[in-house]
Amino acid sequence: MKRIPRILTIAGSDSGGGAGIQADLKTILALGGYGMSVITAVTAQNTRAVTRAVALHPDMVVAQLDAVMDDIGCDAIKTGMLADAAVVEAVADRLDRYGARNIVVDPVMAAKSGDPLLEPDAREVLRRKLIPLCSVLTPNLPEAELLTGRPMDVNKPEDMLKALKDLGPAWVLLKGGHADGQDVTDYLYDGEEIRVFRSSRINTPNTHGTGCTFSAAIATMVGFGYPVPEAVRRAKDYLTEAIRRADELKVGQGHGPLHHGWMISGPKNLE
Repeated sequence: MKRIPRILTIAGSDSGGGAGIQADLKTILALGGYGMSVITAVTAQNTRAVTRAVALHPDMVVAQLDAVMDDIGCDAIKTGMLADAAVVEAVADRLDRYGARNIVVDPVMAAKSGDPLLEPDAREVLRRKLIPLCSVLTPNLPEAELLTGRPMDVNKPEDMLKALKDLGPAWVLLKGGHADGQDVTDYLYDGEEIRVFRSSRINTPNTHGTGCTFSAAIATMVGFGYPVPEAVRRAKDYLTEAIRRADELKVGQGHGPLHHGWMISGPKNLE
């Protein structure tokens, strides 16, 4: 019998349950993985705003990571909110020491509400120490511009993809959700070939946690052994349906969460 893949998420806690650690663990479970967590920060947030965020001390972040890796191990890792430079450096150093593989880096810099989630001085540490370790880097358009220091030309995505690839990841997934148009177009690049993934744009305000969910889904699929292009395709299919069915939840008064459990039928199977 094939072992369930062990997927580790290293990210911040979202008290509203729509993004961060909570979204990651929901996604990993929905897709059949075993989820584990290293919490980097605690946020007080809901669908409207982040009202407070406190980064954990790097020693505590490392202690969580050591506890998981020394006993359980993992088949894939995703990183999300890393809060500050000290945490980014601690995580990167530890992952390098463990020789960790299948690392998906979601360079979380701001919440859907616009509230900042990564201190400006942490960007250089992210570029220099963590991104070169990763298998897949998954920035959205604003994050790509901050990471590269250059504006995105939507008519020439190859320029941005090459600039991101120069930062050292094995693969770059440039997400197009922030661009205009009826379709959402994502670009996957390995330094040689650009693969394009399109989906119809869904008219809903309930997109809180989209990036977290996508990266966690990719990590889970990679943990199952799928090649990166197939992992991205399967993750995007799951994400698209989670957005399409988000209105079923009716959670909060702002940017509501996705329906991470759309594949789970609920308690009726226990009747």
